[in-house]
Amino acid sequence: MSEQAIATTETGASAAPQALVAARFSALEAALDYLSAAEIEQVRQAFRFADQAHAGQLRNNGDPYVTHPIAVALQCTEWKLDAQALCAALMHDVLEDCGCTKDDLVQAFGPQVADLVDGLTKLDKLEFDSREQNQAESFRKMLLAMARDVRVILIKLADRTHNMRTLGDMPRRKWGRISAETLEIYAPIAHRLGLNNNYRELQDLAFRHLHPWRYQALSKALDKSRTRRKDLVAKVRGEIEGAFLRHGLEARIVGREKTLYSIYNKMDSKHLSFAQVTDLYGFRVILPELLDCYRALGILHQIYKPLPGKFRDYIAIAKMNGYQSLHTTLVGPLGANIEFQLRTPAMDVVAESGVAAHWLYKSSAPDAQAAIEPDAQWLQSLLDIQHLTHDAAEFLDHIKIDLFPDSVYVFTPKSRILTLAHGATVVDFAYTIHSDVGSRAIGAKVNGEQVPLSTRLKNGDVVEILTSPHAQPNPAWLGFVKTGRARSKIRNHLKTLALEESHALGERLLLQALRAEGFIGLPDDADEAHQAAWDKLLRFAGNRNRRELLTDLGLGKRIAGMVAKKLAALLGEIGHKPDVLLISQERYGIAAADQASQGVVSLDGSEGASVQYADCCLPIPGDRIVGYLGKGDGLVVHTDDCPVGKRLLRRDSERFLEVEWAEEPARAFETSVLVTVNNGTGVLAKVAAALAAAEADITHLHMGDERGQNTIDLRFALAVRDRVHLAQVLRQLKRTASVVRAQRLRPQRPGS
Repeated sequence: MSEQAIATTETGASAAPQALVAARFSALEAALDYLSAAEIEQVRQAFRFADQAHAGQLRNNGDPYVTHPIAVALQCTEWKLDAQALCAALMHDVLEDCGCTKDDLVQAFGPQVADLVDGLTKLDKLEFDSREQNQAESFRKMLLAMARDVRVILIKLADRTHNMRTLGDMPRRKWGRISAETLEIYAPIAHRLGLNNNYRELQDLAFRHLHPWRYQALSKALDKSRTRRKDLVAKVRGEIEGAFLRHGLEARIVGREKTLYSIYNKMDSKHLSFAQVTDLYGFRVILPELLDCYRALGILHQIYKPLPGKFRDYIAIAKMNGYQSLHTTLVGPLGANIEFQLRTPAMDVVAESGVAAHWLYKSSAPDAQAAIEPDAQWLQSLLDIQHLTHDAAEFLDHIKIDLFPDSVYVFTPKSRILTLAHGATVVDFAYTIHSDVGSRAIGAKVNGEQVPLSTRLKNGDVVEILTSPHAQPNPAWLGFVKTGRARSKIRNHLKTLALEESHALGERLLLQALRAEGFIGLPDDADEAHQAAWDKLLRFAGNRNRRELLTDLGLGKRIAGMVAKKLAALLGEIGHKPDVLLISQERYGIAAADQASQGVVSLDGSEGASVQYADCCLPIPGDRIVGYLGKGDGLVVHTDDCPVGKRLLRRDSERFLEVEWAEEPARAFETSVLVTVNNGTGVLAKVAAALAAAEADITHLHMGDERGQNTIDLRFALAVRDRVHLAQVLRQLKRTASVVRAQRLRPQRPGS
């Protein structure tokens, strides 16, 4: 139920509440003059259905609960929404609170109305781990429904607006959470869809209940300021009206005042007092034709001086939500900054009503999908992100990123304009072009100059992406990308890659563990008897299919030895006998007290995300090593003398398996080296030269804070091939002038 509802009262309502409901619905009926008689009758039926469903329920202020859906529907009539949307608005809580089913709605009102109501319904009846997960899943469902039919979010915003208007009736302890949610999710969505009236009202209502004292103080200050500047506003209006009249320009001039929340935001972000906020008011100028807007702009710039850098042409380049207008800030009388917005009547409707402008222009049976056109790219991206992100909290995180109100406008080399979120980088641009372009990006040119992929883009930049067919997304990109599309694409690619690598590792682990049980190779699941054995094994392990089981083995969620023992027993049931000689070979040299060997895993550094080399000991080829199957972390490799590894061995010995280095490692490995030097001019250069001569790459350097001392410690992270190469590096360092000592840093034992 909506936040405003309370428990059901006794059956039978008094005459006064019934009269209130009748009066509220009469006001709604009076606003339905744009619908046909048949459509109005459909709305009446929806009202009767909702009235019966909510019978006996009251709001916190004592009014019958059905007055809330009536108010939501009345808000929707301001946008001239169709009869289906109004029916959904009247019944938006019946699935959630009243025991009605979606099938009931389908039979009574048709599938479209039922789908709208279902898209608005919260998921309170499902079980989630936390309130946050519940909320995230509810938002995910609502946003996806919105992407398919934008009427869902229009009804939801009307619902939230009415709840915020009556939030004072709620217990005060709930004000903060509901207001914060409104500022974080609903107001940005309203802005993103161009519903600026609702956007501003939601912000002010949330501010009023989130910071009541600040709201009251600012409200009083604004009232006093409004009285003082009354003459100034009249003077400015008179001057511009006279100028337009002299030039034969018809214009409707509307004064507009900065909202309390936007004033507070400016004061808070720029550390200003109320007196220092000079742009408290402005004017909206509505002109008949597009060219009149530019003519009026020229006239205004002749009357008052424009403020440099404060002109924006959103007519030539519209905002992402379809908004079009000319913005200019002028220095008016007494040095006051005054913003002017110039637009045509059609632009004004879109500016204030966004996607809802579709119904304002066309009130007879509109096609809901047509309303998506002003912001089709963003709404479609919701569906794209959903395909890549199945976790509700992660999905909501991506969407929040895309709710930024500001935009930058950049160009492709072929002069195509792209609109990106403020702060977007080259990688965001690449993923906006195409997923493959983003995934294969290796560099970029901005305005003809080579730049890093993390470069933030500015208005007017011309961006060219350099790609390679062998390139892949870098996990480090997640640290700077701005758009939800780019973030979800990168995460999805990394997850897919990690799962593929874990599947391959899991298969290797099971094959080797099965050898220890006397069997070579995995049974063929195409054979009926073998398939039955696999089915039993999957039920034992709790996995849905063979691939999932092998992936879990690679991620360490299952122990290969235990799974192999079960599989060997199942193979024995269908007549397969283990090879005794193979068992002896596999277990030779392993103490009976230890767990049965799972075979030796050979490592060369090319394993990818499924194998990690522990940061605590930084093993390199030549070190004696052990492998630990961390739960969900894959295989973690430690040196055999690593204190962390030894502690894990005492706690989870069954998760360890034998690993060894391949004869030819595929890459260099990082290790840590401490070099103590006599402090002096050029010492660091000499040490770096020695390392270069020994063919060791420096990946990191820490010098500490030992300034002014005779000797200092330099801690290097070096990439070396193996222990032999490291020994050569250390010898080279020890022969270098000014080097006192050079040694490999080993993990410290507790208490040492």
